[in-house]
Amino acid sequence: MSRQDSPPPVRADDPNAPVPDQAVLRPSIAELFRAFAGVSLSSFGGVLAWSRRMLVEDKRWMTAAEFNDVLALCQFLPGPNIVNVCAVFGVRVRGIAGALACLTGLLGPSIVLMIAAGTLYRSFGSLPELRGVLSGLAAAAAGMIIATAVQMAEPLRRFRPGPEHAVALAAFVAVGVLRLSLPLVLLVLVPASIGFAWRRVDEK
Repeated sequence: MSRQDSPPPVRADDPNAPVPDQAVLRPSIAELFRAFAGVSLSSFGGVLAWSRRMLVEDKRWMTAAEFNDVLALCQFLPGPNIVNVCAVFGVRVRGIAGALACLTGLLGPSIVLMIAAGTLYRSFGSLPELRGVLSGLAAAAAGMIIATAVQMAEPLRRFRPGPEHAVALAAFVAVGVLRLSLPLVLLVLVPASIGFAWRRVDEK
């Protein structure tokens, strides 16, 4: 292969770069617990943003596109999205034991911290200084959510405009602007979205 035909180098920190063999990246039960416990203890602004950073950018256990696919699936399941993502990822790499390790690591420290925070808030929640602190935290949390949304949308930018983008725009307009019933919107758009995805796969 000539120098001109050689593929461009892939940056090591590119979250969209192909990950190595999954057998190499298959974390142990203890690694899963430690990773999600670390997310639980440091997830200022929402667990979803920090979980994505850990899975995609730090540990590289998933690509950005894989995380988007799993999250899209989990948004249609009952319960909090990040808890569903945690369980699906754990089952994917280590079965039921992996899911339990992820869930224990994610939820255990948070439960302890929330009990402590609730106790303190009951005693000091009426202080004006604390209300100012909470307002600042809410603004920072909103910024984290926006930053995560931008990062998750980046892989979609690589595809040329198509029916998938029209479905996303229609969902935004129907729910966010027209305030239509979410179940009814999903009843119409989900079959259409699945059909477009199958069509794209057949074309490949």
